[in-house]
Amino acid sequence: MDSTSLGLPSSSIALQAAEFYTDLNMRRSFQSAILPFEPDMVLFLGDHFDGGPYMSDEEWQESLFRFKHIFSLNEQRRKPHIPIYYLSGNHDIGYSAFFSAHPEVLSRYEKEFGSRNYQFSAGKVDFVVIDAQTLDGARKSKERSSSWEFIKTLSPGNTSNPKVLLTHIPLYRPDNTPCGPHRSSAVINQRVSYAAFDQGITYQNYLTKETSDLLLSLLQPVLVLSGHDHDQCTVVHSTPFGPVTEHTLGTISWQQGNLYPSFMLLSAGPKLSQNSTDLKHEVMTNLCFLPKQTHIYIWYICQFAVTVLLLVFWPTNGLSSLPYMNTFVSFMRSVGAELVSRTKEKDDEEDGEYEMVFDAEGSMHLVKKAVAKAPSASSDSRTIGRGSVVARATAGKHQLEPDSSILVEMGSEMTSEDGAKLARPSKSKVRKVLQRLFRVIQSLVVIAALNVPLYMMLLFKDWIDH
Repeated sequence: MDSTSLGLPSSSIALQAAEFYTDLNMRRSFQSAILPFEPDMVLFLGDHFDGGPYMSDEEWQESLFRFKHIFSLNEQRRKPHIPIYYLSGNHDIGYSAFFSAHPEVLSRYEKEFGSRNYQFSAGKVDFVVIDAQTLDGARKSKERSSSWEFIKTLSPGNTSNPKVLLTHIPLYRPDNTPCGPHRSSAVINQRVSYAAFDQGITYQNYLTKETSDLLLSLLQPVLVLSGHDHDQCTVVHSTPFGPVTEHTLGTISWQQGNLYPSFMLLSAGPKLSQNSTDLKHEVMTNLCFLPKQTHIYIWYICQFAVTVLLLVFWPTNGLSSLPYMNTFVSFMRSVGAELVSRTKEKDDEEDGEYEMVFDAEGSMHLVKKAVAKAPSASSDSRTIGRGSVVARATAGKHQLEPDSSILVEMGSEMTSEDGAKLARPSKSKVRKVLQRLFRVIQSLVVIAALNVPLYMMLLFKDWIDH
């Protein structure tokens, strides 16, 4: 994400917060879900930035620094090196009509990420990287000619290894072609916009049919991997040399229109055929989904709302004001008192003194001695039980002290001796509201004091470089 993503200025706090949490989520995903597979290499299928072609050099360098930090590229220099291969996307260099007029975006990209058309091998499988933004460009374009010349040098007769085609823009497919069970959004149909005077493409969802057919016939790949769509899509292309599967990978970011971010695990290597001793090299793929971060944040918000509601509507008198709660509390107190009394009787029996007594037949018996208990007295108070009221003498006066755990609320009216009702002032409603609000704020401060430091510690533990 950058200033072109949400239409917000670079200094906006909302944009900075969105960038931070998006970067943090991708960094956690890369370190916790992808690197534990211990990959032999990592492939990026384009669109490393959002507004790459339109950013100034300063903004582009800032986004590049964030990109390296997200995917631990700065740490790769201090750890065992993992080869990383990049594809150029339309959000990195633009479409052919744009970079034809602004060639500096191509040189800026190639300076950092290398060539836009190249080939590498892994597990005796050749991976062919194509700059798809140039293939449907202006016919006299130097960039288009360069890409097609590179493709023609990789004809099937020049190598015996199977090929995997890597293209950012997916190959052509008829409108409303099903994308398989893993797609969460509606299928996007073909849309192509051309610049005036044959200056190239200004927008396209898929490569044209002619370009796609020519690519498949020249390279004859066993698999095609593409991006651009931000959502998963799996289609099978019919060709004269057999069906070819294409996987369009969804974005790894949870902020690019896909609620189900993902990555793909690809294995390339030899496999022994069951019916012969020949080694056949094959490519296997497995789509891996990441946690649904949007749903996680929604769950956080729901929990916060429930917490605030509980603090606002929780009874002032505690649980005792809830229905049947007094009965339950009384029952638990009676059970506890009975257990304490039984324990006390048992302790008295165990702690008492016994005397040995012999009867006329010479048998010995243990008889518990009677222990006189000194009456407890207080030098300054005397307790007298009378009815349901407890009276204590203090400083020569008897004062009634009701149980502090019972809240007695007097009515706003009282009756005089002759039966007339006398008005009694009640508590102010405003005061009650303010007291409740103060209690809610006080509780939230306590909760935040316990949780915010832990949250910040876990947050920056994943953000800082190791």
